[in-house]
Amino acid sequence: MSYLKTKENDADVIAFINAIEDPVKKEDCLTLIEMLERISGFKAKMWGSKMVGFGSYVYKTKAGKEGEWFLIGFSPAKANISLHLMFGLEDERDLLSKLGKHKVGKGCLYIKKLEDIDKNYLDQLMQNTFIHMKKTTL
Repeated sequence: MSYLKTKENDADVIAFINAIEDPVKKEDCLTLIEMLERISGFKAKMWGSKMVGFGSYVYKTKAGKEGEWFLIGFSPAKANISLHLMFGLEDERDLLSKLGKHKVGKGCLYIKKLEDIDKNYLDQLMQNTFIHMKKTTL
């Protein structure tokens, strides 16, 4: 079904996180796992070699190809942590204005570390994202 190279796999999520050299980023990722497991009700799974996802859904492209992707997730990179939100953030301007230091890309929220943001607003943003994804995909 899936034509993407990045797929859910059985790699050890905690081993992946423990391999992060930056102790702050490592702790932030463990905190995100706890938060996203609580919000989604799904256990963290590796997607490819660098993404942590929670839940999954099947989508169909305009060309008719099917793929599978996670409902919410994140990816720790050297410069920042990318939170994958899977939908436009236009409706979340109020939450984003209160969040703290971050950048936004298409379907992604970039943060350097959790201490730069208000975790309560991040929690609400991730809950909203999960609810949106559940309504539109499951």
